[in-house]
Amino acid sequence: MTSEGGARPRFLALVGATASGKTELSEALAERLCIEVISMDSRQVYRGMDIGTDKVAPEARARIPHHGLDLVPPSERYSAGRFARDARRWIADIEARERIPVLVGGTGFFLRALTDPIFEEPDLDPVRLTRLRSYLGAQPPERLATWVRHLDPERAPVAVEGGPQRMGRTLEVPLLTGRPLSWWHRAAPREADPVPGVVVWLDVPREELDRRIERRVGRMLERGFVDEVRALVEAGYTEDDPGMSGTGYREVIAYLKGEVSLEESARMIRSATRRYARRQMTWFRHQLPADAVRVDATAPLEERLARTLAAWTGKSAGGGIHAVSGGGEA
Repeated sequence: MTSEGGARPRFLALVGATASGKTELSEALAERLCIEVISMDSRQVYRGMDIGTDKVAPEARARIPHHGLDLVPPSERYSAGRFARDARRWIADIEARERIPVLVGGTGFFLRALTDPIFEEPDLDPVRLTRLRSYLGAQPPERLATWVRHLDPERAPVAVEGGPQRMGRTLEVPLLTGRPLSWWHRAAPREADPVPGVVVWLDVPREELDRRIERRVGRMLERGFVDEVRALVEAGYTEDDPGMSGTGYREVIAYLKGEVSLEESARMIRSATRRYARRQMTWFRHQLPADAVRVDATAPLEERLARTLAAWTGKSAGGGIHAVSGGGEA
């Protein structure tokens, strides 16, 4: 993806559904290029949520600088617009160190907010906003969906699919500004210029993705996912907090409440993860730019690496960013 006029790409993005091998590929890239990673995952921003979001291992973080992890508590919202503002700053800092910013993750809206910036958000009265969020947070999802369909029918399908957090955001704007969120997206000026980049999409056949998800959920439970969720609950977080709406957390909370068995909770996590991965796959198939490079995620690692390096070097020639010499150094 490049901006008008063929501007030199300022980042490389590795995108794909959960369990598509993005982290593995980013670590292989670090053996060949001087990179720093920016997490593009809407759940890895939350502190204390490591196993369930499959954050990169501490050893890898020690080798490769990472940004965008552990930014906020699970009770705080972290929007695509906020990610774009943070990412622009991280990208500039990484470029100043003569390294390559590599965005890694499966949150498509984060990528879009950077390459196709959203509107400049209207000022919302903080006192009224806090009260409204408290009120909306106490409403059942079915009621929120009804209100969204009434106040912003254009955005309703996306908002309802996104769950209580996205529905709440869709309701806040019309209730506090008098205009629906879809109007602001169309009519308000962008808050920043687009950032050009190269996008590599790791595509996985559905059957293989299902197998990988089955294994991943098993590993999560073996690593102590239940204990992680229990610690968050004991710290006062609930399934209504923005971070806790992530796949797996509500299902484990149901087990901790005695509503389901551990086996049923695991089955629910696998099912929810498969549904989430299918939504990601659909988004990437239809929303990525035409020049995104598709890479078969079932190919050998060296082949995936070669395709990714070719995509980057083919569009970033003359950028002044150097490859790693001697290997292994990030």
